Amino acid sequence: MMRILDSSQSDFNKQLTALLFREGEEDRALEETVRGVISAVRQRGDAAVLEYTSRFDNLDAKSVAELELSTAQIETITAKVGAELAQAINDAAHRIRQFHKKEMADSWHSQEPNGTVLGQKITPLERVGLYVPGGKAAYPSSVLMTAVPARVADVGEIIMTVPTPNKEINPAVVFAAKTAGVDRIFTLGGAQAIAALAYGTDTVPEVDKIVGPGNIYVALAKKLVFGKVGIDMIAGPSEVVVICDHSVDPEWIAMDLFAQAEHDELAQSIAITDSAQVIEAVQDAIDRLLPQMERRTIIETALSRQGAIIKVESMQQAVEISNRIAPEHLELMVTQPERLLEQIRHAGAIFVGPYSAESLGDYCAGPNHVLPTAGTARFSSPLGVYDFQKRSSVIQASPEGASDMAKIASVLARCEGLTAHARSAEYRLNTSQE
Repeated sequence: MMRILDSSQSDFNKQLTALLFREGEEDRALEETVRGVISAVRQRGDAAVLEYTSRFDNLDAKSVAELELSTAQIETITAKVGAELAQAINDAAHRIRQFHKKEMADSWHSQEPNGTVLGQKITPLERVGLYVPGGKAAYPSSVLMTAVPARVADVGEIIMTVPTPNKEINPAVVFAAKTAGVDRIFTLGGAQAIAALAYGTDTVPEVDKIVGPGNIYVALAKKLVFGKVGIDMIAGPSEVVVICDHSVDPEWIAMDLFAQAEHDELAQSIAITDSAQVIEAVQDAIDRLLPQMERRTIIETALSRQGAIIKVESMQQAVEISNRIAPEHLELMVTQPERLLEQIRHAGAIFVGPYSAESLGDYCAGPNHVLPTAGTARFSSPLGVYDFQKRSSVIQASPEGASDMAKIASVLARCEGLTAHARSAEYRLNTSQE
């Protein structure tokens, strides 16, 4: 089922490149559709939001205000959540909150000997929008992962949109929103929700940043509104790389590959090992366990299309290949994982040792599960408190400091032909002696 690649083969690099290739150009027709939705919402506001919500979600309302959950509705919906699930959500929220508290950045300043003060002012965003998938794909964990760090950062107001096709709403999603401190919940989805958050309507407030996963229409909409608002990232299909050796039960490896593959048919699961015996054992485990999986068809499709087991000559080479892939999730399922950890340069989240299942990170370990995909871990990071804060530079020049810096600024400004800059600086020359 899963293809086998061997690093010793002459065409290995070509095969690996083909395996990692993801279509970069979205369907132009889809993008034009999304542009049309955004344009309509900008021009017609609530009316366009209602029109698209009726068309795409089969949800009719006389006003967008009807699509916002009231406090009474939230209480009624969350009451449907069972005690065990409620406790799990609360426990996960606590762990996520405790982790993200450690990410908090504080304002700082430093005074130079001449009295000039330089520093940085940290300010939370005023209002953010959380997009949460709804309907059949309902993820309370994604609510926690986006809302909790925003609340830890002390964001002024958190607005959540979640589609409810045919009025289907997942109580766990609403319970997670209440637990995490979301201020307002709109039952809106798709590109129209992103447009409403980005540009505002009479009912939906304009936000400063939009975060959270969604389908291709949502991803395109976030891409198109970027610049008007901030976004977290353009997330692609989920992915995992498992570097493994003989020390780990092959069924654990197989199940971790399944856990990623069951997201959807486009998910990618890759195992890397230096042992032919491990490859054989993992293949046997896959064949044995797959028939038991409820989402067998999705898993099978993902593994056969994008999955692979890579045979390498050494664990050093396994690390090199992993760094080339820059995976969203990386598991180090080996005898001495700490040694490999030191060499990892590119990965969204790293799971060290056989007990650190990636699924623990998805739900409750603490670190965020909103992660860079498709190789973007080379230059980006998991969602965190820092995504909900902004930094302002602070410069308070003393008379002596201004005179010293003016000499430098004047020379550089005249080099660039900006004489007004130079004269502005020169006005501050020798002011400390006046």
